[in-house]
Amino acid sequence: MKKKSVEELKTIANDLRKKVVTMLYEAGSGHPGGSLSATDFVTACYFSEINVDPKNPKWEDRDRFVLSKGHSCPVLYAALGTLGFFPEETLHTLRQEGSILQGHPNMDCPGIDIPTGSLGQGLACAVGMAIGLKFDKKSSRVFAVLGDGECQEGEIWEAAQTANKYKLDNLIIFVDNNNLQIDGTTDEIMPLGSLAEKFKAFGFEIYEIDGNDMEKIVSTFDAIRANADNRKPKCIIGHTIKGKGVSFMENVCDWHGVAPKKEEWEQALKDLEEAK
Repeated sequence: MKKKSVEELKTIANDLRKKVVTMLYEAGSGHPGGSLSATDFVTACYFSEINVDPKNPKWEDRDRFVLSKGHSCPVLYAALGTLGFFPEETLHTLRQEGSILQGHPNMDCPGIDIPTGSLGQGLACAVGMAIGLKFDKKSSRVFAVLGDGECQEGEIWEAAQTANKYKLDNLIIFVDNNNLQIDGTTDEIMPLGSLAEKFKAFGFEIYEIDGNDMEKIVSTFDAIRANADNRKPKCIIGHTIKGKGVSFMENVCDWHGVAPKKEEWEQALKDLEEAK
């Protein structure tokens, strides 16, 4: 895939955010907050970094992508549809009966490598994929997106131990650290402390960045590739804003899992248009 400039990626991310709020408005349900906070990372992955083929979604040598926080699938669907994994008009069928775009990812949708949604399980799936690729002597990588709230789950840390044991330098995880989950702040629900220090203690190479800064995301990917001889799994702690890009959604817990109504959708599109 031809790499795009930071400015091109910013434009794509803005477009994906518009698609996300439109999909959710049309569906009347879904999860805007975490979809919007993860948009910049998903954009950088799919439009500049990972090696996939929309015409051959099951290509054996592709990179893999695991959206562990599966409820944020609208942004993943928006990326896949824009790239041509399926007809882009399919985006208007989110959560409809019979649609390939359900409320959590499943493998009826081209480009989805694993069904996700039960929080805490996705990293274990990604670790298993990375081990399998190592055994098959393939150079493909596995990218996984975790929510900070799901890092309260014990299975995350069992998977992290396993990634360290098998020296999975082909594993890159991004923690969407927006500090909010469905019932409140992560500090209120179950304090996480320093996720960077935790993953470092579990043997990961750590990159702590502004997860909504496209330039920082791209330069982090560059740094990871430049340090390819390091046999550690990689963890990017992305400090993000839940609801990023939509004024009335930003840092508001109530927008975790509520779709915008007509007036809110129109305002969201206006906000995103002005942000171009």
